[in-house]
Amino acid sequence: MPTSTSGTFTFADWEESPVGAADASPRLARAQVRNTFTGGIEAARTHCAYTIAYAAGNSGSFAGMELVAGSVGGRTGAFVLEERGTFDASGTTRCTFEVVPGSATGDLAGLTGSGSFTARHGEASVAYAFTHDLPRAGRRPAQPAGRATCEGP
Repeated sequence: MPTSTSGTFTFADWEESPVGAADASPRLARAQVRNTFTGGIEAARTHCAYTIAYAAGNSGSFAGMELVAGSVGGRTGAFVLEERGTFDASGTTRCTFEVVPGSATGDLAGLTGSGSFTARHGEASVAYAFTHDLPRAGRRPAQPAGRATCEGP
């Protein structure tokens, strides 16, 4: 049964570099970001890589992957979030994210879920919502068809 949680995250680091001409319009950039999550997701210093498309007027869109190592619902492990969003000239960013299928490890193996956030430029922390599902503790997620598993005695 899905569980809805919420929390906040803060940007611990943001390093952005242009792809192509820095003064072009439209233009592309890459950003390496570190975030710290509290609440439903507990994780210190995640690793995130974004590709950003800047359009006219400082608006645009982005896509990225974020490696999260920490805990969800008191269970620890790591997983990857796929993120897509937009930002506008007023400084508002809207993003949706989803757990990459099969990416969760440790006690989080089998984790599925999605969420979203809305951020405003200059905010110290950003609120997020996350709805997820985890197999019961001790149960292994089903293996995809045609994939062998090895288990000890």
